[in-house]
Amino acid sequence: MLVVGFWVTSQIREGVIRNSAGTTALYVDSVIAPLLPDMRKSQQLSNSVRQALDEILDQGALGKRLVSFKLWRRDGTILYAKDPSLIGRVVQPGPNLVHAFGGNVVAEFDNLDPQERDEQKATSAPLLEIYNPVREPWSGQVVAVSEFYEIADDLQTTLYGALWSSWLVVAGATAAALSMLSGIVLRGSRTIQRQRSTLEAKLAELQLLVSQNSSLRVRAQSASRRATAINERYLRRIGADLHDGPAQMVALAALRMDSPLLLDQNASLKNRKAEIADIHHTLDEAMREIRAICNGLVLPQIETADVVNILRLAVSEHERRTASQVLISLPAALPELGPSEKISIYRFVQEGLNNAWRHGGGKDQAVNAGLSGGKLVVQVSDGGPGFDPATSQGLGLAGLRERIESIGGYFETLSNRRGTRLTITLSIEGQQ
Repeated sequence: MLVVGFWVTSQIREGVIRNSAGTTALYVDSVIAPLLPDMRKSQQLSNSVRQALDEILDQGALGKRLVSFKLWRRDGTILYAKDPSLIGRVVQPGPNLVHAFGGNVVAEFDNLDPQERDEQKATSAPLLEIYNPVREPWSGQVVAVSEFYEIADDLQTTLYGALWSSWLVVAGATAAALSMLSGIVLRGSRTIQRQRSTLEAKLAELQLLVSQNSSLRVRAQSASRRATAINERYLRRIGADLHDGPAQMVALAALRMDSPLLLDQNASLKNRKAEIADIHHTLDEAMREIRAICNGLVLPQIETADVVNILRLAVSEHERRTASQVLISLPAALPELGPSEKISIYRFVQEGLNNAWRHGGGKDQAVNAGLSGGKLVVQVSDGGPGFDPATSQGLGLAGLRERIESIGGYFETLSNRRGTRLTITLSIEGQQ
């Protein structure tokens, strides 16, 4: 916009100076030309012509406006000047003079060289320097050039007013363009900032999800390794239970099949029947233990049962197996859960009551369930001697913890000398 402003003002300046110079030159030419002789034939001006020029240039409006006047011949000779000492002097023609002899009006405003300033030092007013070609009326050829300096106060006022107006227009257009561009840039900046904030929030969320996924992956790998180890230990425990229990009894029964009381033909019938009865008793005992182990491994049909009935079923099975009593406290209804949650709750109550029977002597066995903070809480407690959870390596509790945490639940163990309490907390969101 500065370049445009300078270009516009320069065009205005040149146009105003050219128009003003053209008007003045036309006026001067109309006054001076009738006084001049045939410049082709006359190489000098007569005294009468000089006197007429002196009178015209010293009097009237023209005399007041023209500070200096010279009439040049093509070879650089000054034919006439208001300063008589300059008449007849030969000067090397300058660029402006040459241009004027080419048929062009040349004008410069307030742009005097040092020599011209010395000549015009009598006035401090702004001057319009004009080189005006003098033409023959019948041929139109340039035969002389008049150089004069006009006092240009009005021109200066008009020119400065035009320049100021043009600069104000350029400044206004610049301000409007800058305002529009600033608005566009500001709006774009706000949009970019808003999008950047959104992207940063999404990036932070993505980083959080990546971190959570990484943590879940590590937990899943760790849980998989622990589950493999626990399953292996669990299988070894089942094998040990079968080996130490039913297998020993079956082996004992097999050995007693070779008893002399059965093989000796002379053995009494009473002793033989007693031996057979003992073998039957041993085999029946082995079958009961096998069934007990199977009952612990095989789940009842709990997929279609609700949570309250599943808890009651686990408690009744324990009471039937151990001939003990369990205090149960349940609400009238609990939220419906998925098959995985139901199986986990059944196994939790089953294992908790088994531990209460084995290690707590079945004292003060209790099962409680309810809702707290939008979550399902199930507790199994007893009044036994307790144990130290930090040092306990029990397979059942470790398996329960892995099972509950695998479905997103929370497992807690609290034990002291007054008893043990196992607690699980499961989320019921999305389970309705």
